[in-house]
Amino acid sequence: MGSDSKIRFLNKLLPDSLIQKDRFWLIIIILVAVLLRVAAAFYLGDHVVDLPGTQDQVSYDMLANRVLNGHGFTVAEAWWPATKAGEPTAHWSYLYTLYLAAVYSLFGHHPLIARLIQAVLAGVLMPWLTFRLGRRYFGSRIGLIAAGLTAVYIYFVYYSATLMTETFYIIAILWTLDVAGQLGQAPETSSSKGGAHKIEWFLPGLALAITVLLRQVFVLFIPVLFAWLLWRSYRHNARPASHMIGTLVGATAVLILSIVPWTIRNYRAFDEFVLLNTNAGFAFFWGNHPIHGYNFISILPGEGPSYQDLIPVELRGLNEAEMDRALLKRGLGFIQEDPGRYLILSLSRIKDYFKFWPSPESSLISNLSRVFSFGLLGPFMLLGLIYSLRHYSADTSILYLFLVTYTGIHLLTWALIRYRLPVDAILTLFAGLALFQIQAILFRRHAKMQSYTLTPSRSGD
Repeated sequence: MGSDSKIRFLNKLLPDSLIQKDRFWLIIIILVAVLLRVAAAFYLGDHVVDLPGTQDQVSYDMLANRVLNGHGFTVAEAWWPATKAGEPTAHWSYLYTLYLAAVYSLFGHHPLIARLIQAVLAGVLMPWLTFRLGRRYFGSRIGLIAAGLTAVYIYFVYYSATLMTETFYIIAILWTLDVAGQLGQAPETSSSKGGAHKIEWFLPGLALAITVLLRQVFVLFIPVLFAWLLWRSYRHNARPASHMIGTLVGATAVLILSIVPWTIRNYRAFDEFVLLNTNAGFAFFWGNHPIHGYNFISILPGEGPSYQDLIPVELRGLNEAEMDRALLKRGLGFIQEDPGRYLILSLSRIKDYFKFWPSPESSLISNLSRVFSFGLLGPFMLLGLIYSLRHYSADTSILYLFLVTYTGIHLLTWALIRYRLPVDAILTLFAGLALFQIQAILFRRHAKMQSYTLTPSRSGD
């Protein structure tokens, strides 16, 4: 029995009254998600300090204030990664910086308000989009369970209140995959009637643009996404090939138009071509530096050399864009010098990327978040993933492709737990699938036992 038919069969095991209440329970889940995230926003408060895994919010707060004060995208003092005081930077997301600047311009410098707006948006959009994806690929009941898991997942609650790109980026990825899933499925209604199909490219383009402007690493997944859509069009009659190609061309145009203004800005600021951000070279250089040896160190210890100390002296006079390009070249040189070390080093990043156990070097809040989020749900994520692969469906292949591609990118460059959070967002769908299977098995056994109990005994005939 195929995956889709199997899920539909298991859905029939549940009472119709429960299925009819999906909308009610989704509203309850969203309310719980909003309340938890608003509480986290109040906990973090109206000030910006370096908390575990949140150093970037200090930079975004500084940069938003610089923009508001007429200094543009420049740093106030010598700043991460290696930018001199008063010099331009392209290291940070322009879109998220503008979000903070807009909030500060309307309400004054009150980080709490930015946190609350973000918390409410995250509380509504993340469970809703998770439900949509779960319903699209596995059925509404599994989508509802996954939305519930997303609502209470500690990492998602914590980062929804931090002034960083994580939350909006995850929401944008969920939206992109939802829109792509709709394109990749055979149309059930004649969407080509009228003029609707003429702008079908706009939503995918907008979703891709927002995602990339929040974090440029997503650009690396776009060719995989487009290839999947073309494959779906060719092999599964999702849409005519010419129609799909036109949609992808239009989406690409929207994406390019969203990036070009920042490319022009970067050229004026650095006199160098920088497509969007100056962070890939720094990350690749530091992530593959010989200081790691054969065992990746996710965060360099304070008693050793700092990341800035690792930058060669002859490169320290370069501007941010020139340095990023030069460091990328040095990082590639490390691989050419010892490809075997690079392979082992990349494999060693698995432990940092999928870490779920407490560690003495982490704070109490980090250890609790790790154990009671990924540590608690990890087994169900794995179980659901295995079940899904055993009952493979071409519809869900885009989810596998995202998990493999996104994980591979970070294993080959730099692995941190917070870089894994977009993967966690997709894995909650599989955790929902696993919990649904367990629920269905228990329901089936209960029904069987009830039937056995109600069957009259033949001993009194």
